[in-house]
Amino acid sequence: MAQHGFHDGSLPLFPPSGDEDEAAPSALPQKLPSYIADHRKRLRERFMAGGAAAMPDYELLELLLFRAIPRQDVKPLARLLIDTFGDLNRVITAAPARLQTVKGVGEAVVCEMKIFESVAQRMMRARVMNRPVLSSWDALLDYCHTTMAHRETEQFRILFLDRKNTLIADEEQAKGTVDHVPVYPREVVKRALELNASALILVHNHPSGDPTPSSADITMTHQIAEACQVLGITLHDHLIIGKNRELSFRSAGYL
Repeated sequence: MAQHGFHDGSLPLFPPSGDEDEAAPSALPQKLPSYIADHRKRLRERFMAGGAAAMPDYELLELLLFRAIPRQDVKPLARLLIDTFGDLNRVITAAPARLQTVKGVGEAVVCEMKIFESVAQRMMRARVMNRPVLSSWDALLDYCHTTMAHRETEQFRILFLDRKNTLIADEEQAKGTVDHVPVYPREVVKRALELNASALILVHNHPSGDPTPSSADITMTHQIAEACQVLGITLHDHLIIGKNRELSFRSAGYL
């Protein structure tokens, strides 16, 4: 079983993405066939009448695919994406290169997925930025789950707080592989000083879905805590985000 943990090193922050066009027939119709147009109209009407709660994942995904693939039936692709990744969240948050391994997915579809992902993250982020963390803790956890829970590789983020425990910055420190991410304690505290932050919350995800910390997670957290203490910076917590739950180092007694 792979050990989740932090390791010194450096990796590219963003995965490569292809630019292949969507798989399509050699000749696309100039006008959308009536049965497809009617289906799209009915789907939009159902969404507007009953909202997302009344629709399965693949139908919501169809709505997103309408703009990316304007003149084809996108239901088969929507179902294929759900079958491939498991659910809508995993489709939206999948890396561009992974998305493009699915037949029919090209740059336009990837762009649409990433736009939607960015909008969702921006909305969740707006609920926590420049607000006291302790009074918006549930919103903070929602934001962390939205941005990290379904990633297929580890990501390490730092939440920087001022003296009033207001969140002043949220930055990605590093990305890694499926079971480790490179982190330098000295870079963590250096960035805190640059932002004039008084406190930190560390956040990283476990792609396996299990937020139980590894020995490397615990060791690195203690190293960062010691570096922070020397400079008078408070390490409030370290959150590990799993698929359906999170672990707080503070609550679990690791800090």
